[in-house]
Amino acid sequence: MEFLPEASGPHDPILVTVTRPEGSVRRTTNIDTSRPDGLRADAHVDGRARDLRTNPDGTTEVVGEAWLRATVSPTQELLSITTSPEVPALGQLVGATVGSGFRSRVNEVVTGECEDGECREGSLLYLLLDDLVGATLVSGYVLHRAGLLDDPPIDADPKQPPPKRPPPDFGRRGDLCAGWAQDATMMVRIRETGSIPVPVGPVAPVLEREGDPFSWHAMADLPPLSIRRRRRLDLIAPVAPGDEHRIDLHFRDSHTGEDGVETVLHEYTVTGAADAGSGQIVSVAARAQVLPWVECPGAVASAERLAGMEISSLRPTIRNEFVGRSTCTHLNDSLRSLADITALARELETV
Repeated sequence: MEFLPEASGPHDPILVTVTRPEGSVRRTTNIDTSRPDGLRADAHVDGRARDLRTNPDGTTEVVGEAWLRATVSPTQELLSITTSPEVPALGQLVGATVGSGFRSRVNEVVTGECEDGECREGSLLYLLLDDLVGATLVSGYVLHRAGLLDDPPIDADPKQPPPKRPPPDFGRRGDLCAGWAQDATMMVRIRETGSIPVPVGPVAPVLEREGDPFSWHAMADLPPLSIRRRRRLDLIAPVAPGDEHRIDLHFRDSHTGEDGVETVLHEYTVTGAADAGSGQIVSVAARAQVLPWVECPGAVASAERLAGMEISSLRPTIRNEFVGRSTCTHLNDSLRSLADITALARELETV
């Protein structure tokens, strides 16, 4: 394994979650992926989500909760899934690959068979399902950090030096995002060495705010050799009629090593404004807090392209148009979650 600390991206993790504004709805989610039966065994997924409204007088109300439990094979096949709210139709996802095409399969199921909006777009359960692909992708870092991705083929001669792995298919992976740009650190090192360098992030500060037990929903303890993906989206009500809703978003991927120390892999913050009445994004600005490689922050400016877009079109537009070396897969996932603004705005209207 090769570590390149001199080529790492920003290491400026958020130290604590912002105070909950009065007159806001906070949506928080986490997806934890662990392998209790060994790194080569099935991955166990624990996803949780909550919507919390902070009223203008400072009182709080839990207005929605959901959870998801799943197992994913080493080849990324979905082996089992249970959820709350219980949605029997989601059993149709078993056997699907949690990768390319999975979100389309989710949309087929939820569009045709979910009832009462419990797993349709905008719901907590839908967000967990939509984010399962990215969380599964990032969970592979545990294998990478353990050196398993560089293991020789099973039929290799143990008496000979391990064969050098061929570089990836550059036609498929090159220029996938800012970090995978053809001339970026990672791709250059892959061409030179035949293996992917291992990024290492800073120690993860505790995000839960002291004195505020509602700053985040409850999560399980994160075991060694696991990955946690967590999101927070605060939608803040307009101060006066005609004003815009304010947006405050935070995203973090983290890894827990054998020693139990949690470190940050990816972290972004996003601020902006939305006109929920007209259904449009007014402005968006992203900041890279922690990223693996020095080239990765080159994707930050892509967030500004959301200004003027319809909230209802964010997920398909970002999926189809936010591609290439000017973007970032993890930032794209965060921006896609802004499609939930419409559902959160409805929760504010009930105050």
